[in-house]
Amino acid sequence: MRRLLAIAAAVALLGGPALAVNPDEQLADPKLEARAHKLSQELRCVVCQNQSIDDSDAELARDLRLILRERIAAGDTDEQAMKFIVARYGSFVQLRPPLRLDTLALWFGPLAVLLLGGVGVAVYMRGRSPAAAGALSAAEEAELAEMLKQDKSS
Repeated sequence: MRRLLAIAAAVALLGGPALAVNPDEQLADPKLEARAHKLSQELRCVVCQNQSIDDSDAELARDLRLILRERIAAGDTDEQAMKFIVARYGSFVQLRPPLRLDTLALWFGPLAVLLLGGVGVAVYMRGRSPAAAGALSAAEEAELAEMLKQDKSS
């Protein structure tokens, strides 16, 4: 039983998020490393695009982690370090870019696509005439009655 619990605990620990930060990248001061870790969770890997640089194994993400840690070790505040990286790589590098004119598409693009899709569905549904699928002509009713009559007799 103990062995089973030990295996379950090991699997649970392995199932957690994997960080790509290598030990040689980490800062010696735990407070500075905590700041670097917090900031690197807010930066996007421009190769992987949907991962933070902390979670990415890409070479560029490693370079960004090193640059970030260098800036923090040099005495930059969190804001200064972020501004340095954003100035170099653009707003796209931020996982949560600020709401500005050049980032409006990032913030409101999905909503615009959803609204356009809704309008398209509404126009399509309005164009469908329920009367066209409704009443049958006298000839069609007679033909249908004949088909049903033949179906019942067989």
